[in-house]
Amino acid sequence: MAILAPPYRPSSPGFPPLGPARGDGGATIAVTMRYAPLAFLLGLFTPVLEIDGRRVQAAWGRVSTPVALGEHHVHVHVPYLLPSRLGSADTTVVALPGRTCELEYRAPLLAFLHGALGPPPQKYPGFTLAVVLLIVTAILAVCGCAALLTAPGRRAAHAPVAAGPAGTEFTDGLTS
Repeated sequence: MAILAPPYRPSSPGFPPLGPARGDGGATIAVTMRYAPLAFLLGLFTPVLEIDGRRVQAAWGRVSTPVALGEHHVHVHVPYLLPSRLGSADTTVVALPGRTCELEYRAPLLAFLHGALGPPPQKYPGFTLAVVLLIVTAILAVCGCAALLTAPGRRAAHAPVAAGPAGTEFTDGLTS
């Protein structure tokens, strides 16, 4: 399914001008790539952006690329350790003269999920599952610490360990 995005005209310098003066009909594809703060380690990796199978220079943030008019296949993923391609996402867009097709890519919070690519705004894939896993981990850590502190096998520091023959007491060595 092709996505037809509304025109976007940024006012800051550095963006390519819209119009036939560029020689390609003035069509542009702009992809904003983001990762969630919980997945801060993704900032160490540079995302890969491909338009029609050709790699485009990319980084986290907004990347704008002039394209010919017509239908284009857009692919984004993040090279990672395991798996080697994290958050793969694909879409098809139609580039119209004088327009910028705005897309947004959101990297997933869990490595085995696909990314989200489409018209903005996009949601972070796996956000709910990641929050649930963090809450369960925190609860297990609190319960584990509480179990260690209240274990029935713990002895008081000054309690006698055993009574010996003739009324002598053996202690754990902590009394003075």
